[in-house]
Amino acid sequence: METGVRVVGSGQVTAAPDVLRVSFSVEHVAPDVAAAVARVGERTDAVIAALREQGVDPSAIGTTTVNIYQEYREPDTSPGYRGSHMLTVTTKDLTSFGRLLNAAVDAGGNSLGLQALEFDIEDKTELLTRARGLAFRQARTKAEELAGLAGYSLGSVSLISETHGFTPIRETAMLAAGKAFDSAVNVIPGGQDVQVTLEVHFSWA
Repeated sequence: METGVRVVGSGQVTAAPDVLRVSFSVEHVAPDVAAAVARVGERTDAVIAALREQGVDPSAIGTTTVNIYQEYREPDTSPGYRGSHMLTVTTKDLTSFGRLLNAAVDAGGNSLGLQALEFDIEDKTELLTRARGLAFRQARTKAEELAGLAGYSLGSVSLISETHGFTPIRETAMLAAGKAFDSAVNVIPGGQDVQVTLEVHFSWA
């Protein structure tokens, strides 16, 4: 039979992000699959070239998804096939969003979509360590309080279970066809929260 006290403690640390990720989609609708694929390929190459001209390293541009599917059409109408290629761009320059967006728009035209932007922290190791310490101290404080109320003293720790979470700040948007964007478009990253939750079982002394 288990004796002792089981408590949960949580710790949270906030820090400034150091990574920006932007997801673009390139789409085209054509009467046949081959034409849709070819056009999407051409526009995607143009967008990638434009991003590289802005100083983005080739290794920081990656394909997220590629789709080809037949669009729903009313009966007795010609079929249409939509091709799409989603790219994610990762950069350490948190002020580059407007510049990258305009370069991609110029290259992709009305085929371009802005799917999402995300701020993140590349290395969370030190933040997790700090949050873990806060979580354990909170757990011990709870356990000591409960032990005192029950007339016991705390002994050793017999079990620790950890979960941690981090939710990057994400924003989603769809680019309206033909809409012009001001080159001064900027985004504000704000702070990022890293949280650790510990479930700790203390035995009685």
